Amino acid sequence: MAWFRRRKKAGAAAGDRPANRADLDHLEQFVRTRRGVEAFIEPRTTVTETTVMLIAHDGEWTRRRIDGPEGARRFAHRLAIPIYDVRLVGYPQRMRDFNERRKRRPS
Repeated sequence: MAWFRRRKKAGAAAGDRPANRADLDHLEQFVRTRRGVEAFIEPRTTVTETTVMLIAHDGEWTRRRIDGPEGARRFAHRLAIPIYDVRLVGYPQRMRDFNERRKRRPS
């Protein structure tokens, strides 16, 4: 019985939701309030659309959806921050170190 099966838009990822103003505001706020921020484009997957991860000088990071790789590049250019393709360069060690420090922090 396929009565209640949801139709998927052609080419859309599961859970597909484009970037919205709140996503962009969050990313801009992160850049304005931290030093040494770099952007990393994360490719679209079967679960999410393209995302951009911002990583500060100390490894603190945030991730939000963005309107495709070109949207990520425009965003980074507008805020004058470097941008990289995570498939080519990977994530910086400082992010992994930050995550490790957070895991060891007492609750």
